[in-house]
Amino acid sequence: MVEKENTGAQAAIDDDDEGWWEAVLADESRFPAAEVPEKAAEPLPEEEIFIDWAKAQALYEQDAVVTLNVTGHNRGGVLVEGENLKGFVPFSHLLKMQDEEPGDQRETTLASYAGETLTLKVIECVPEEGRIVFSERAAQAGAGRRRQLFKTLTPGKRVYGDVTNVTDFGVFVDLGGVEGLVHISELSWGRVGHPSDLVQMGSQIEVQILDVSPERCRVALSVKRMHENPWEKAAERYHPNQIVDATVTAQVSFGIFARLEDGIEGLVHTSEMPAEKQNVRVGDQIRLRVLHVDPKKQRMGLSMNL
Repeated sequence: MVEKENTGAQAAIDDDDEGWWEAVLADESRFPAAEVPEKAAEPLPEEEIFIDWAKAQALYEQDAVVTLNVTGHNRGGVLVEGENLKGFVPFSHLLKMQDEEPGDQRETTLASYAGETLTLKVIECVPEEGRIVFSERAAQAGAGRRRQLFKTLTPGKRVYGDVTNVTDFGVFVDLGGVEGLVHISELSWGRVGHPSDLVQMGSQIEVQILDVSPERCRVALSVKRMHENPWEKAAERYHPNQIVDATVTAQVSFGIFARLEDGIEGLVHTSEMPAEKQNVRVGDQIRLRVLHVDPKKQRMGLSMNL
């Protein structure tokens, strides 16, 4: 991780937004860890293993490394147990799973873990929900790294990290032993169809820290807040009846979206698209007329009728 000084205002998020944090807790294939045993592709032993929750909590708090055996898997990852512990390793936290593998390829790779012994760290420990989540990737940073790193992570700071997973709701970034989330709403000031449109697995990106929660091993990140919000000056730059050049970014049932500049997109409703101009495609450069600008709602109406 490489740190970079931030001179902008610090961003904040609502710590009480449990719905947002629940999205972070979900594994990347939306298989909740607490439900993994019922969905396991391989049967669990008939005799339930005793879980030493005090030990699990100590491993988590001390950021210690533990060695466990793989006992099963599902599409979301692998099941591990041993030393009075039992839990789940999401596929994006397995070293072999460097990329999100589709279909049978992922199944084959996950099945190859059967019987292996993995060196892991506890990244989630929730006794009241019967959930322990482990990470093979986090263990590569060594014992105690997470605690050291959290001392350096402060809201407003800019850092570099490696993209470890891209999901429907955002992008996970490894900051050098701690994984943070860039929620889809924090990727760009403009409209984002899917995070994969902007960020690729394995790439290194610069992010700004929004919020840090060491007790839950959570780091909220942003990409867009490193840049000025273009909508703040949109009313100065664009006005009704102005003719602008734009790039078609998406086609929807009710019209098209077009980008005027980074972060500024507008909608051309079908009612503003003459029949002879309705064959445009994503990527086309077109000339439009501004109908209205709403900076507060970050919306702009456009027309092909010049």
